[in-house]
Amino acid sequence: MARLALPAALTALAEAAAWLESRSCTPTVEAETAHAAGVADRWPTASREALAAQVDVIIAFGGDGTLLDAASVVAHSPADVPLLGVNLGRLGFLTEAGRSDMMAALGAVVEGRTRTETRLLLSGSVIRAGERAIDRLALNDIVVTRGALSRMIELDVAVDDQFVSHVKADGLIVASATGSTAYNLSAGGPIVHPAVDALVLTPIAPHTLTNRPLVLPATARITLRPDRDSRSDFVVTFDGQFGAPLEPGDIVDISRALRVLSLLRFSPRTHFDMLREKLQWGK
Repeated sequence: MARLALPAALTALAEAAAWLESRSCTPTVEAETAHAAGVADRWPTASREALAAQVDVIIAFGGDGTLLDAASVVAHSPADVPLLGVNLGRLGFLTEAGRSDMMAALGAVVEGRTRTETRLLLSGSVIRAGERAIDRLALNDIVVTRGALSRMIELDVAVDDQFVSHVKADGLIVASATGSTAYNLSAGGPIVHPAVDALVLTPIAPHTLTNRPLVLPATARITLRPDRDSRSDFVVTFDGQFGAPLEPGDIVDISRALRVLSLLRFSPRTHFDMLREKLQWGK
């Protein structure tokens, strides 16, 4: 898969596919990406829904957004295949390889020299009139926020059926440890090492300055109840890849998913190396 609007990503995908073919591998390209890259008649293609079931590894060419898109493809498929990210964007915090070491990463995959990191997935449901209207998984975060023209939102937060607080803010982020360096960090939340089994609740621009981020055990079940009397519009988003408006009376239920996501690593870089390199942390 590749970021369709980024020519460099499409070029890198074609080069990687040709390299893999020269090593007796059969690359399968996601159908829309194959057409955008002009390789639909060169290698087998598969729809987004069928891709994970037809490959051993999914390689995402782009940035973190492209990897999150690929993560959604795997998470919503019955197949459990690992992901490798090749960064052709700007930050690329989740991606393992850059353009310069792409072939080295592919070589490590083909020769079995990679290691696998498993990451917690978030499971989010929108409960509407007692029924599940939306069921989605997310790698980074699930966010309830205000609509484009809306004012500050209000919602009640409960953890394991215990009332936590009434939040007045522009929104509320529920992030995994993986997602702690994404929207959560921009909103003032803590950096959590990805090996830590935790969820983070972070308000976005809270009305009350004492309303601070909260770190919870990964076993927690978080319930968000938007104020049904509020005149604000509410929107729920999953990894910034899928979003839907909430209706009055909707409840957002978030917990740890039953499955995990696998990311392939080949370089000796640690999480702290990534923080210093990508986020200029500690500098």
